[in-house]
Formats: sequence, C-alpha cells, structure tokens
Amino acid sequence: MAISLKAMEYFTTALRHGNIAKAAAELNIAASAVATAIDQVEAAFDLTLVTRQRSRGIEANASGRLVAQKLARLLEDYRAVLSEGADLKQALSGTLRIGYYAPVAPAFLPPVLASFIPEDADVTLHLEACDNDAAQNGLLTGTYDAILFVSEDVRPSVAFDVLIEAPAYCLVARDHPFASLRSVSIAQIAGQPLVVLNRPVASGYYQGLFEAQGKNMTIAAYANSTEMVRSLVSAGHGVAVLNMQPRTAQSYAGAPLVSVPISDPLPPLTLAVGYDKSRPRRLVQRFAESCRAHFAQPGPHQSLVR
Repeated sequence: MAISLKAMEYFTTALRHGNIAKAAAELNIAASAVATAIDQVEAAFDLTLVTRQRSRGIEANASGRLVAQKLARLLEDYRAVLSEGADLKQALSGTLRIGYYAPVAPAFLPPVLASFIPEDADVTLHLEACDNDAAQNGLLTGTYDAILFVSEDVRPSVAFDVLIEAPAYCLVARDHPFASLRSVSIAQIAGQPLVVLNRPVASGYYQGLFEAQGKNMTIAAYANSTEMVRSLVSAGHGVAVLNMQPRTAQSYAGAPLVSVPISDPLPPLTLAVGYDKSRPRRLVQRFAESCRAHFAQPGPHQSLVR
C-alpha cells in the first residue's frame, strides 16, 4: 500500500508534537485527518508504530521512531527537489538543446545565443541540424528544448512564434548574366539549369513555385546542404532558388556569388521558433525572446534578400 506525501507529513508532524490535536492545529486540518494518516502509515508497514494514550497524547515506539526519521528525510528530499526545480526554471544556467531546420542557422544562431548568455554563465549548448519533422518530433518528445523550423508544415501540438517570412531569391555565380540584373522572374529562371536544395519541405516548396507559374524545372543537381548548393552554383553548375542567405557572398571554395531578387509575387517560407510556451525554463524563454529581437529589426543580419 502506497503512502501519500500528505500522510507522511501528517504522521511526522503528529509524532513531533506527540499529540494529534496539536499536529492538527499546526497543519490547520481536522484531528481526524491526522489520526487517519497514522492509521494509513501503520497499515502500509503492517506494524503498530504509535501508542495512543488518552491523557498523554501519542508516543512512537522504536519502529515508529525509525519510520518517522525515514519519512522526514524523504519529505526533506522532496522539498529540496521542488526548490531546486523552481531554481532551475528561473536560472540562466543548465543545458539548452536546440534542434534547427534552418540551413543558414550558423549565420544567425551564434549571435542570438551570445546576446543573452553571459560569458560566465554555466550553460552548455547542444545544437543539432535536423529536418523539419525531426525538429518537431524532438520538441514534442523532449529531445530539444527549442527548435528553429519552417512553420508551413507545423503540427497542431507544436507551440511557436513566427520570426520572419523569407522571400525566395535567385542565387547565381558572379559571372552569370543574371548577376547584373536588378531582379529576375521565375520564367527566366526556368530557362536555366537548376541546383535544388533537396531537403524536406524545401524541395517541394521550390517545385511548387515553378508549377504555380506553369513552368518546369530543368534540374542540373540536387544537394541536401545549402553550402553544397552554393558551391555548385559558384562553380557554374546552374542557378538556385533559396530563401535565406548567409552573410557572406562567397562559397566554401571562395568563389563569389550574387543574390538576385525574384520579381514574381511568390509565397515566402516562414522561419519560426518552437518551444513549450506554457512552462518554459528561463533559459528557453530568453532564447525565444532573443530570436524574436534578432529578427525584429531590419538589416543584413536577417539573412534575407529583398
């Protein structure tokens, strides 16, 4: 038979006072509730732990004193866990686990984190690139404390804040004819070999842009990382359509690139931060706030082409 925390507290309080009425007064409950708790503890151990004396109150026997000591330690540990849990929720310390489906997250995530984590803070970061489904799964199962993801494919149980709507743009090598234009259309891009970012959500989104304009894509290459797409484009393998850009105009290979706006009215991709909004730890709350602050102000740090 299990013993409730309430019964433990009533039992130890009664033995500390040696009197049921005094224990009831301290606990602000009926004396019968204290007496019932004593009965429950004795029943759980199948032992007589307390001697009840009408005139002199109650007195624990040797077994009763031993049980009372052990229950008191359990209650003390329980209260310590609650206190530590409250401290943990408010502390700007601990582990922050972030899953991100944002190909250019390395361009903005480090400064976002640096903006609110003090240099002397006891914080350990775990950052993991993943696809959009894995990010949402990880948030719901507790693998991640927060996620950066594309919210066009969001699950109803995932709480999130929209950070920014990223319009599509065309990426070309610096010597490509498009590089000198102020903007290009989907029709113009359709006439070029295309390097496609082959990631969940992204590849379907890009295909939909062309289908909505009644155009077909001529695929030159598929790549599952933004930097490989950028490197292929810089080497002359084709052009690419992307939504966010790093703050460099070069590929990993050091070749120059040019980002050209697209003139057609196209649906953007929405970058969002997902986290438990009902009971966030302070560290998680500050991360979400810093993400929102980072994208609230216009500028190149937004990683957008307009």
